[in-house]
Amino acid sequence: MAMGKRVFTQRKLVDPDILKGFVGLPASNIGDSFERIGCMDPRIKLMSAPQGVSFVGSALTIKSRGGDNLLIHYVLENIAKEGDFLIVSNEGCPTRSVIGQNMACSMQSLKLAGIVIDGPIRDLDAIREMDFPVYATGACPGGPFKDGPGEVNVPVACGNITVNPGDVIVGDQDGICVIPRQEATVILEEAKKKFEIDQASLAKAKAGNSYGQGKWAAALEKKDFEIIDGCYTF
Repeated sequence: MAMGKRVFTQRKLVDPDILKGFVGLPASNIGDSFERIGCMDPRIKLMSAPQGVSFVGSALTIKSRGGDNLLIHYVLENIAKEGDFLIVSNEGCPTRSVIGQNMACSMQSLKLAGIVIDGPIRDLDAIREMDFPVYATGACPGGPFKDGPGEVNVPVACGNITVNPGDVIVGDQDGICVIPRQEATVILEEAKKKFEIDQASLAKAKAGNSYGQGKWAAALEKKDFEIIDGCYTF
């Protein structure tokens, strides 16, 4: 087997109803529901202007050599389908964009859920107006190579998070959350509970009833903080 030059055409996917269940849930509530360890580095930002609260899809992973987009083209031509969220591990290359307006338009036409790139894009003026989720580290005019090597539908690292083929990807204005495929059902239920709790807390905050219950004073006392009724002197 050609290690480093492999394309796996199949993935295990979550049940479509579970996938749909994540629509409308903020990435923050989802991340909080499993100990805040599934959210990508904030250097990966939303670069476009999609409509909606959140954007949900199944991870189709692409591991590329830094600054090379050969496999992205191949995936768009042969594998990607509606609802896929492309996750591109680009070795964090900061000097070459791997997609621009033309490729983003092709992805939108294919009705993909979005794309996440651990690297830059170009044609920013056009992409920032698109109703299609494009996440990247920034913009760079330098164009890509088209030589490989790379692999498709293998585990990758993107935004300091491990992403496996078929994982659930949820993006919003805050960033990207990755839900392990095998845990999606449990995490969905926990995220729904977290969302309800968060909405109740928001209502209290708007009513001015968030503080004054002694909760945080008790927390400091439990952690042996010293409360000093005086000024720090120096």
